[in-house]
Amino acid sequence: MNDLYDYLKGADTKARKGPVRVLSSGLISVNEMKTGVFVVFFTAFLLGLYLVKAAGLVILIIGIASIAAGIAYTAGPFPLAYHGLGDLFVFTFFGLIGTMGTYYLHTHEFSFLAFITSVPIGALVTNILVVNNYRDIEEDRASGKNTLAVIIGKNLTRYQFVVLTLLSFLVPVILFAWFGYSAWIFLPYLTIPIAYKTMVMLKTFEGLQLNKTLELTAKLSALYGLLFAVGLVL
Repeated sequence: MNDLYDYLKGADTKARKGPVRVLSSGLISVNEMKTGVFVVFFTAFLLGLYLVKAAGLVILIIGIASIAAGIAYTAGPFPLAYHGLGDLFVFTFFGLIGTMGTYYLHTHEFSFLAFITSVPIGALVTNILVVNNYRDIEEDRASGKNTLAVIIGKNLTRYQFVVLTLLSFLVPVILFAWFGYSAWIFLPYLTIPIAYKTMVMLKTFEGLQLNKTLELTAKLSALYGLLFAVGLVL
């Protein structure tokens, strides 16, 4: 959906600095992309019905809301990404709802602990979007795509990246101090050198160079999540 509507709205062109997108690069047609979008969403909905049977209507609500957010991100009368709300919805659906929804699926309950553990996941995934939007500020502004980065500018976007990174590393301290987790909860701290490198890269890199920052930020999110999961278990 993001690929499709950024292309239709003129936000993606052949001059795009980011990773290849199939429409702007001419690899597939608009109709083929629309078909792909329908197949993916419909398949997700069908598979999700099994989870609804296992855990009830709450999962159905989460599933429908997630699909709606996926569509509304760049489509519809009020596309979220075009009004500075993309970061908030990525944090909410990839972090809070993704984590707490999975917890509910297995336990049939919500908990404050699940909420706390969802924060670093949401923060680091949102940082992937932050880098993407930071790289594309000029192009997005020219095409009328008012991302949060366009609205607040480059300096504050870098601060946003730093704050989200620091927030993710604060959570293990909270779990250790107030929830009685062992020192294993600090396993994600092994990624601090990578986190520091991403912050330096964001400050010093420009243009196509920021794709390297984007890649490393995604790797940081994955590695942190893996170590965090191990720390929670141990």
